[in-house]
Amino acid sequence: MSIRWSKNVVWLALLASVALVLVMASSSLAAKDGKIIWKSSGHGPASDPSQIYHDKLCNAITEATGGRLTVKPFVGGSIVPAYKEVDAIDQGVLQMGYTCPMYNLDKWPAAGLISSRPGGLPGEALRTWFDYGGGADLLNKMMGGYNVITFPGALSPLPEEVFFHSKKKLETLKDIKGLKARCMGDGGEILKRMGAATVIIPGGQLYEAMQRGTIDAFEYSTLASNWNMHFNEVAPYVYLSPSRAPSDPQVVFVNKKAWNELPDDLKMTVRAVVAKFTQDQHEYLVYESIKAVDKFKAAGNQVFKVPKEIEDALQAEADKFYAEKSKSESPIFAEIYNSMKSFGEAYNAIK
Repeated sequence: MSIRWSKNVVWLALLASVALVLVMASSSLAAKDGKIIWKSSGHGPASDPSQIYHDKLCNAITEATGGRLTVKPFVGGSIVPAYKEVDAIDQGVLQMGYTCPMYNLDKWPAAGLISSRPGGLPGEALRTWFDYGGGADLLNKMMGGYNVITFPGALSPLPEEVFFHSKKKLETLKDIKGLKARCMGDGGEILKRMGAATVIIPGGQLYEAMQRGTIDAFEYSTLASNWNMHFNEVAPYVYLSPSRAPSDPQVVFVNKKAWNELPDDLKMTVRAVVAKFTQDQHEYLVYESIKAVDKFKAAGNQVFKVPKEIEDALQAEADKFYAEKSKSESPIFAEIYNSMKSFGEAYNAIK
């Protein structure tokens, strides 16, 4: 057994050496042929529709460019820890990523504004503001000093998030106090001010966290996404409301240096493919979320609207929170907040 095992080790080592030589050779050939290879990561587990669309996007760019730009997709957490994708893009470990702005609050407090936030813009309005109302430019201004950029068309607004999947009923404002809940971004800070015990947990760990009793409730993406992640099995109650997150935006970010080195025709192709897939994902999840309501009910979950008392308290606390942050943070915070607020008022005026 030991001799046979040793031979296997030798063969494996030999194969690894040959593979390394081939990889190096192919890299050299790629460089001579003028082909470019990018690495890109989503932020979720393989079953998350956002990760699925990220992978489709990468493959579509490779196909659309005839392989001149090959974008290799990676699952969230496989190259860098989940939610650290933008840091990896900045450092050149990744050239592209698809993630939520709010996962970068440690660097940019204003990132939570362009994310799943209380009182934010609904999906259609958010994408329009981002593409035509100066949103992408403001996001790039916020990221100034980092080797990361985005562009119009790169934001997928997605439908409103599920307010909470919960083990506990939420009937009055008192039920928020002491609730152990996974809640990210500004929404998490605001709910904490309302008395909830909020924590940050990656999406791929939520199922187990609910099973273990680490948390009582959590927010995560849309009804369609959450059905695919089998959350119906760990939380009997589903609470719906646009008050905490009227949209669940995710953005394609790219390494600035890698982007600037692309030929202009490849830049145009990448932007066109990105714009198509971010919009496709939004429409897909709107449609699938409508169907998912019945799936949750059929699985035995009870689906409720969030009590108005909780919605009103959340909005009031959000108004205080953003008024304080607009004064205490760097000027870009108020600039983004006021831009979104003005656009929202104009948008609502035509509705």
